[in-house]
Amino acid sequence: MRVMKNPAVLAVSRAAVVAAALLTAPALADDFPSAISVSGEANVSVAPDLAQIDAGVANDAKTAKEASDANNAAMGKVLLALKSAGIAEKDYQTSRLSLQPQYGQNKSTGASPVVGFRASNRVTVKIRDVTKVATIIDTLVGAGANDIGNISFEVTQASKLLDDAREQAVADARRKAEVYARATGVTLGAPLSVTEGGGPVPLFKGRMAAPMAAAPQAAVAPGEETLSVTVNVSWAIKPGQ
Repeated sequence: MRVMKNPAVLAVSRAAVVAAALLTAPALADDFPSAISVSGEANVSVAPDLAQIDAGVANDAKTAKEASDANNAAMGKVLLALKSAGIAEKDYQTSRLSLQPQYGQNKSTGASPVVGFRASNRVTVKIRDVTKVATIIDTLVGAGANDIGNISFEVTQASKLLDDAREQAVADARRKAEVYARATGVTLGAPLSVTEGGGPVPLFKGRMAAPMAAAPQAAVAPGEETLSVTVNVSWAIKPGQ
């Protein structure tokens, strides 16, 4: 036996489902509060307290052994000069060591025969008193270093300084959020999320090519390093009172 469904009953049932959905919609919206999202920024400028430079020696000779022996002797003088200048052994480290053949040009045959060898050795030096950078450069040049470069300045306690900048950045974000809240007639609630971007901005990096044995003392200006923090903050909002 086939049972016929009443169309009127189906229509009423569907209407009840739609009404129930509409009634529950505001409750679901409460689970996803509206928010104001803004970015806050802060900068802290401070003098660097650490400098780092690269210094190297290069030697050419007819044979690989001659080039290597000459280079080892030259770098030995450079390392001894660093130690005599008061640089701790932990603050200088070999960063590059190479021995490469040097090629000539035979015009008649077009061949490129090996005519000699070049040995090079580079060391990275940390200088914990930035006022001595120029003096250390002169010491290196006087000891025979003929390639000095990659000079950079750093702030070793940047994290502590950045904590102050973070507080300032959040305060800046709140100020902006309050402006938007007043303009739109709402009240600022509790923060929902905070994310950070940005970081220390290097002040100076450069390179100087030597020889500079006859040059006067190098002019080095460490200046200041700017530490920057950017935060993105979202605040819940509620109707204005």
